[in-house]
Amino acid sequence: MVQPKYDEDYKKSIVSLHHNGKSAAQLHKEYGISISAICKWVKAYSEVKIDDQTIMTAKQIKASQKRNAELEEENLILKKAIAIFTPQFSRE
Repeated sequence: MVQPKYDEDYKKSIVSLHHNGKSAAQLHKEYGISISAICKWVKAYSEVKIDDQTIMTAKQIKASQKRNAELEEENLILKKAIAIFTPQFSRE
């Protein structure tokens, strides 16, 4: 059986229903979505308050962490390249 693809807005609406009191079991019965998918969506789309003005979802935090790791790796590569091409730089 092929699993249906749900768009992001649909997933967010299911998460909203969950936050407004519907259990995963109720949502499963009403919409035919697996409980594990509902739990996964709740984890991914629930909002986390970072500071007074910033609210992010777990999905956004994960993407931010991935981008940060990529930038750190690029930075390390650039530092190594500078050390190779400008030997006097590494002695300072």
